[in-house]
Amino acid sequence: MSATSAIHALPDASRTVTSPRIVPPATGESSRATARPGSSSATGRSSARKVADVISLDGELRTLARSIAQASIEVLAGTRPVQQLSRSLDPRCLSALQHRAALTRAHAARSLAGRSRLHRSPVVRSVRVCTVKEGVYEASVVISEELRSRAVAMRLEGSNGAWKVTALEIG
Repeated sequence: MSATSAIHALPDASRTVTSPRIVPPATGESSRATARPGSSSATGRSSARKVADVISLDGELRTLARSIAQASIEVLAGTRPVQQLSRSLDPRCLSALQHRAALTRAHAARSLAGRSRLHRSPVVRSVRVCTVKEGVYEASVVISEELRSRAVAMRLEGSNGAWKVTALEIG
């Protein structure tokens, strides 16, 4: 059997395998009355809910990482005050970003052309988030500017219902 016929054979074989129902049939008693802990329908619904929660959290963290990365680049450009990130970054990251922004602006001030072209129109190209452990995630963001593309990496830790960036690296 060739590789392509094996690929086409898999969907047909999976249709004949009976799997536990996630949603009970429409006829009969209500699903809450028939679903027992540990039964396939109760387990299917709870695992589906967990998957939905993970997808929702992943989307939330991607959005947060995107906005923090773009705001950090804008801080380096001098178009955004660093204090706007004080709720999202821990004090160590905030002071490091503030120091780097001051150095970047000082360097740009020495070259007249550098100031006009410094960090213009940053556009987020991609965002990736992965789990390190429960409540701790790492994100990588690619941001393109007029002259170059940059990588931003961050570690997000959840505590007291809020996410804080505990490590921030801008390439």
